[in-house]
Amino acid sequence: MRNLLNFLARHHNLIIFIILEGLALFLLTTRNDYHNTRVVKGLRGLTTGIDESIFNARSYLALRKENRLLIDENIALKNTMNRLNAREPRSYYPVIDSTYNQYFNFTGAEVINNSVNRQKNFITLNMGKKDGVDVDMAVTTIDGVAGIIVGSSDNFSVAMSVLNLDFRVSARIRSNGYFGSLSWDGRNTGEAILSEIPQHAPVIQGDTIETTAYSAIFPEGILIGTISNFERSGSDFYNIRVSLATDFRKLTHVNIIGNLRREEQLQLENQFQ
Repeated sequence: MRNLLNFLARHHNLIIFIILEGLALFLLTTRNDYHNTRVVKGLRGLTTGIDESIFNARSYLALRKENRLLIDENIALKNTMNRLNAREPRSYYPVIDSTYNQYFNFTGAEVINNSVNRQKNFITLNMGKKDGVDVDMAVTTIDGVAGIIVGSSDNFSVAMSVLNLDFRVSARIRSNGYFGSLSWDGRNTGEAILSEIPQHAPVIQGDTIETTAYSAIFPEGILIGTISNFERSGSDFYNIRVSLATDFRKLTHVNIIGNLRREEQLQLENQFQ
């Protein structure tokens, strides 16, 4: 009580001033229509701005959940399409599209670790054997190819990134069908090298590079990137640089794709090798 009295005695002039100012403002806004309108509009503008800021903050915080829902929905649609495709007569599908003659399942995963500044980069995912993820499964993003699963535990898996000196994938030029081997040379994180394309093949800067079905890992036609530059080498093949479609510096979500007929295909092929 004594402290309160001391506070009032020490600041009584300020307290009286604030009370009088408040009373003056009250009388000004209630007795004068113009000032009343201005104050009401000002308060409405202030509250509207606060409400909008709160709404924007809530919307931003909900983006992660909405993104997860969209990924799950996309995965469900892909699996549904594969099941429907498998039920149709094979003669129904175009002969040039071998994707329909393969059977794949799709699983969404989050990236929990990723490197881009090494010669051999890897991507760690939050899905493992309990989720059906195993080695030699393809990893893609909404933009294109990302890597191949090389190890998995019950709850996690590790993918060899495209940005790895040991990575290889069968790739072709979409416009003419010539295929070769795509790998990374350890230099630019945004580019890879397409080799084994013969020099008599028509090659144009900007041509789309995509996967073939020859690896039994990736479905046919998954985007890899576009030709950024090419030159004739001393051999019979082009030296082609490919601008990668996937930005490995901002990976957050990926798709894991498993070829359900891969083992059958490899067992048959191994009998003749």
